[in-house]
Amino acid sequence: MWTYHPDLLARAVPRYTSYPTAAEFGDAVSGDDMARALDLVGLEAPISLYLHIPYCREICWYCGCNTGAANRMTRLTAYLERLHEEIDLVADRLGGRGRVGRIAFGGGSPNAIAPTAFAKLVEHVVTRFRCADSVLSVEIDPRGFDSAWARVLRDTGTSRVSLGVQTFDAEIQAAIGRVQPESDIRRTVALLREAGVDLVNFDLMYGLPGQDETSLAATLGTALTMAPDRFSVFGYAHVPAVIPRQKRIDASALPDAEARFGQAELAHGVLRGAGYRAIGFDHFALPGDALARAAANGSLRRNFQGFTEDPAETLIGLGASAISAFPDRLLQNEKNTGRYHLAVGAGRFATARGLHRSGEDRLRGRAIEAILAMGGADLSGFAHAPALRERLRPFEARQLVSWQGDRLVLAEAARPYARAIAATLDAYRGAGSAQFSNAV
Repeated sequence: MWTYHPDLLARAVPRYTSYPTAAEFGDAVSGDDMARALDLVGLEAPISLYLHIPYCREICWYCGCNTGAANRMTRLTAYLERLHEEIDLVADRLGGRGRVGRIAFGGGSPNAIAPTAFAKLVEHVVTRFRCADSVLSVEIDPRGFDSAWARVLRDTGTSRVSLGVQTFDAEIQAAIGRVQPESDIRRTVALLREAGVDLVNFDLMYGLPGQDETSLAATLGTALTMAPDRFSVFGYAHVPAVIPRQKRIDASALPDAEARFGQAELAHGVLRGAGYRAIGFDHFALPGDALARAAANGSLRRNFQGFTEDPAETLIGLGASAISAFPDRLLQNEKNTGRYHLAVGAGRFATARGLHRSGEDRLRGRAIEAILAMGGADLSGFAHAPALRERLRPFEARQLVSWQGDRLVLAEAARPYARAIAATLDAYRGAGSAQFSNAV
C-alpha cells in the first residue's frame, strides 16, 4: 500500500524523458549543430531512428502531441515527400556510419497515412541506413485500423505496436474527445496478432474527467481480457494554457490530487496482481518481456521513448517537431510544418530548438535517469551535496529514500514519488512549473 503525502507531491514536475527537459530548449542552435552531431557518430555506434507523423484522423482533446487533422490528401503527400528528403539528408551526412537497432514511428497517428505510404517509408529507411535486424515499432490509433494496415505491418516486419486505448468508459471517452468502442480495440488486437506482431502495448490514462476508481478498475479488467504484453499507465496532464485544445475538457470534473494518487495505486495493484512487473513509475510488462528483463538486470533506460531497453545513446528524430538526442546535445526540428518544409526543401536540417548539454547536465541527467529507471543513483560526484541532501530530507523522513554512503536508494513505497524525488536534482526547476503536470 502507498501512503499519500500531499506536501511531497505539491509541485508539478516533468516526466523527465530527457534532461535538461524540452522546457529548457532555446533557439541558439541550428542545422549546423545537427550536421556536426551526425559527423561525430562512430562507424559502429548503435543508433535509433524515430519518424514523426504529425497527423490524426481525429484530434483528441487531451492530447499534447504535435499533430493536426489528416483531412487533406495534398498536405499529407507533401509532408511525406519532405520526410523522404530528410531521410536522405541524414543518411547522406552519416555516410554509412552507425548501426540502427530501433526504428519507431509515432505521432500523431502513423496509420493516418496510407499503408502503402508507410511501406515506402520503411523501405526507404532500411535502404539508406544500416538496419540489419532492426526492431520496428509503430504507434497505432485503433480508430480506422483495418486489415490493409495489418498486412503492411506484417510485410514490413513490424514486431511491436502501441495502441492508444486510454479508457473503455464511453462517458469518459466522450468527455476527452476520443470515442472508440471496445469492439474496435478487440478487432485491432486480433488483426495485430494474426499479422504476427509479437508485442502489443496498451496506453491507458488515469486522472481523466469523471473518472473514479470504479471506472478505472473496469477499464483495467477489460484490457486484461485482451492480454497485451505491456501497459503504459499515464496520469492525464491538464495544462490548457500550453495545450489550447484541452480547454474543451471540463476541468471541474477532473479528479483531485488525492484521487489521482488512489487511481495510480489502483492500477499498480491490479496489474501487479495480474502478473505484470512494474517498470519505473508508469510502465508494466510481463515477466519474460525484454523491458522486464532490463529492469531486472540493471539495463533499463529512460528517454524520449519512455522506459525502454534500447541501449543506444543516439536517437535521431525525423519529421516536424521530432527531437534528436546525442550524448552532448538535444536538437528539435521545427514544430511548424510550413517552416519544416522550407528548411528540408532547401536541403537544410530543420533544427530549430535545443541545447548543448554541459558536463553538469550530463551528470544530473544520468542520476535522474537512474532514479527513475533503477530506483537509485550514485550521487558522489555532485557538488553542493549537503544542499542536495537537505532537499531530500522530507522524503528521507517518510522512509521513502535512504542512503548507502553516497548512493541514494528509493524504497518500493517511493514509486509514486519518483518524479518528485528526481526533481530535487534538477538545476533548472524553479517555483514556476505551470507547463508541467501533477507529480502523480
